[in-house]
Amino acid sequence: MATNIPLLRPDTQLYIYYIEGIVPPHHIITAEHFVGNWVEDNFSFLFFTIPSKDQVSEILESFGDLSLIDEYEMSYAQWQGGVVEPIRIGRFLLNPTWIKASPTEHEIAITLDSGVVFGNGTHATTQACLEAIDIACSGNKAKTMLDLGTGTGVLALAAAKLGCKKIVAVDYNYLASQTARQNVALNELDDSIVVVNGKAEELISAPTDLLVANIHYDVMKDLVKTEGFLKQKWFVLSGLLKSEAEQIVAYLADQPVLILKRWNQDEVWHTILGITQTEKGL
Repeated sequence: MATNIPLLRPDTQLYIYYIEGIVPPHHIITAEHFVGNWVEDNFSFLFFTIPSKDQVSEILESFGDLSLIDEYEMSYAQWQGGVVEPIRIGRFLLNPTWIKASPTEHEIAITLDSGVVFGNGTHATTQACLEAIDIACSGNKAKTMLDLGTGTGVLALAAAKLGCKKIVAVDYNYLASQTARQNVALNELDDSIVVVNGKAEELISAPTDLLVANIHYDVMKDLVKTEGFLKQKWFVLSGLLKSEAEQIVAYLADQPVLILKRWNQDEVWHTILGITQTEKGL
């Protein structure tokens, strides 16, 4: 299912309104130039492509308990932290919507519109997860996948391109799930990927061939202790700082799992690839 999020280009100007209080993520904002509503803790960030102070004032008045803290103007390239261009990570070629670099014979091309959600492929955890997914999906071993904290959906897209047929991609953030749905449509992978706006811990019980969780440690530490975690065959755990990764590894040492590989980018971000006892017994 496609969404109505406008496709952005590097020179698109963004007008961002920082609001104290929550504009409900499902609240419909009909302005033609509205990009999205990012809700974080007790704050909302409304994104537009033209100045929209009057529209924002109407929204504040309609809810009554909201206040505008600040507003910003910047280009989309500035929001993304620099030039957005095709990125090559292992066998994957991530193309923004406005540039279509040609893949080599062995490369797998993915069209990725990250919108105002972070996840354009440049982060170390995304890169490590893509490498881990490539390993787990080799030989057509992974036919089903659960992607927790999907963000832009890039990891689910990669797995689908590698032959994974049934993927559930989950994100608690409503705007992230909208963005992921748009990317699924852009890559014509609606038959393989279902995007869910929900909590990771509520969707871990169903067994899959591959679990990918690139999420906060506060969620991860409880996730690995669930019965559902050991029902997954392969797992990729990421988004972990050094001390957090060590605590996860220490816990897994007493579980029926085998850690196959670890990534440590710049001594900061850690990613773990492993299999459960179920997969070891195949």
